[in-house]
Amino acid sequence: MPDNPLEGKVALITGGAHRLGAAIARGFHAQGMRLVIHYLSSEARARALQQELHAARPDSVMLVRGDLNHSEKLLKNLVFETVESFGRLDVLVNNAARFYPTPVGEVSEEQWNDIVGTNLKAPFFLSQIAAPHLRKTGGCILNIADIYGDRPLGKHPIYSIAKAGLIMLTKSLARELGPEVRVNAIAPGAILWPETGLDDMSKQRVVSRTPLKRSGDPEDIARTALFLVRDAGFITGQVLGVDGGRGVVV
Repeated sequence: MPDNPLEGKVALITGGAHRLGAAIARGFHAQGMRLVIHYLSSEARARALQQELHAARPDSVMLVRGDLNHSEKLLKNLVFETVESFGRLDVLVNNAARFYPTPVGEVSEEQWNDIVGTNLKAPFFLSQIAAPHLRKTGGCILNIADIYGDRPLGKHPIYSIAKAGLIMLTKSLARELGPEVRVNAIAPGAILWPETGLDDMSKQRVVSRTPLKRSGDPEDIARTALFLVRDAGFITGQVLGVDGGRGVVV
């Protein structure tokens, strides 16, 4: 293998301005990749991240704003802007997500469309649009799933359903797009807590049910993403849990 197999390659990361998306962006950029970072409302964070990465390597990061639920035209534009600006597309990271409670009996069709649209519909259609370009480069798709795609989270049925769909999307696309394009997913556990709605006692309960008895770090996800993109040439259709062992606890 070359010393730096990712140098000069191009990644498109949805929801890449902060939290897990930003950690993945920093990890890829440190390996010499050029990035297209999509964001919706986190403009200040997106620009700060771009400035930070440009300080290390100028003109290596482009920002694109848009609502992934808005239209297929936006998804096509994301891929077009990436290829037009950097000449290629090697990695698509479907990271953007919607997460909020939807207790049964209180769910609206608008909430269903919002959560399923962002977490499942957009990754499918964006992958479909990106596939011809990824085939040319022998690239890959990385989906950010969730442990709750396998075991439902209380009061979040739509989110759990959407992430379960994303897991099957990963497996289906791996079959459909091989051998040229690999498709894998990461299922994080307690890495970053929700920004609202979870008190300290609830967090401690989650940690107590985790075999490693601690929460993880965004860099755990970034390192796993780097492994799946750079080092896992014979791995496709897999969902790798990064959860401190939560998946083995009943």
